[in-house]
Amino acid sequence: MATYKEITERVRRTDGFVTQTCWIADVKASHGLTRGQSPNRIDPGSKVKPCPPEKRAAIERALMHFEMV
Repeated sequence: MATYKEITERVRRTDGFVTQTCWIADVKASHGLTRGQSPNRIDPGSKVKPCPPEKRAAIERALMHFEMV
């Protein structure tokens, strides 16, 4: 499994922008790849920075490259 840093580097090289870790987490959560919510999360239903729709495809391609999806 790739680290967030490896995913960010892959997206930067192939698509030319730097991802935020919260975007990667949002995409991973939409594919069911997260371990669950933190017990100290203030509002379990809210997401501070969900992944913008125009960036989602690039992050998904990086996850496919690392065979995570």
